[in-house]
Amino acid sequence: MEYTTLGSTGMEVSRICLGCMSFGSSDWREWVLEEDESREIIERAIDLGINFFDTANMYSLGESERVLGNVLADYDRDEQVVATKGFFQMDDENPNSGGLSRKAIEQELQNSLDRLGMETVDLYQTHRWDYDTPIAETLAALDDAVRRGQTRYVGTSSMWAYQFADALATSDRENLERFQTMQNHYNLLYREEEREMLPLCEREGVGVIPWSPLARGYLTRPHEDFDTTTRGQTDDYAREHPYFEGGGREINERVAQLAADHGVTMAQIALAWLLEQDAVDAPIVGTTSVEHLEDAVEALEIDLSESDQAYLEEPYEPVAVSGHE
Repeated sequence: MEYTTLGSTGMEVSRICLGCMSFGSSDWREWVLEEDESREIIERAIDLGINFFDTANMYSLGESERVLGNVLADYDRDEQVVATKGFFQMDDENPNSGGLSRKAIEQELQNSLDRLGMETVDLYQTHRWDYDTPIAETLAALDDAVRRGQTRYVGTSSMWAYQFADALATSDRENLERFQTMQNHYNLLYREEEREMLPLCEREGVGVIPWSPLARGYLTRPHEDFDTTTRGQTDDYAREHPYFEGGGREINERVAQLAADHGVTMAQIALAWLLEQDAVDAPIVGTTSVEHLEDAVEALEIDLSESDQAYLEEPYEPVAVSGHE
């Protein structure tokens, strides 16, 4: 396993972060694994040297956090870097169970810690931008959470670059904890982050931990085979993004061709490309099998040439939809 410093924190994390959206309860999404199957993957990740785990309160409505906490309780907590997120409404009857108000942050962070069985999480992230709450209030609440010892660092997720710049400037002006990480939508089929967000993160020393590095599975198999898995058949969200447009099918075919040339999987080629991007610290890889997890780790050993990278990037066309929803 390779390790890197997460942004400007000084904290060392594995270059593969295990995303835990697929762990919890199949009652939430059909392709989500129950606890026993989830445990097998999490334990194998630790065996492979992965020390970075990302979950969220909304994943299986808290079950993902509970499962992750149960597994990590059997290991040395000091060796693990645990990240979770809050924003989406957790209770339909309680509007304050979502958003980024002080009330929502304080109660939902405590709920996350209770489910994880931890007094402190390493990284607490805002899952989306809250248009109803002033960013200064959100940042003040997060600053207090750091001072209380409930989280060591704070981060955020998909938003527009101007919003992120505003948040960083507000932290500097008010002497509040800064967002140390950006968890953004970035992969071979969605590269709009290269325009503004990634240069901003590099300039500000912010760690980049992209979600959906494999385009919700579309970069793991040939185009015509996308519907052969449960997730491919049921994940409507994947179809809301124009992965199949904007040069997407041609990129899919080129990933398949390079995978055949190198004798590796399509997923490994797509991850190898992302790992070559200077701004990226650790892609967040979700999986439902030990085999796919091992494939992801082996992607660290693939060295793409400049011509390989150019071959993969050339068909890309700007997309019309944002990756911020």
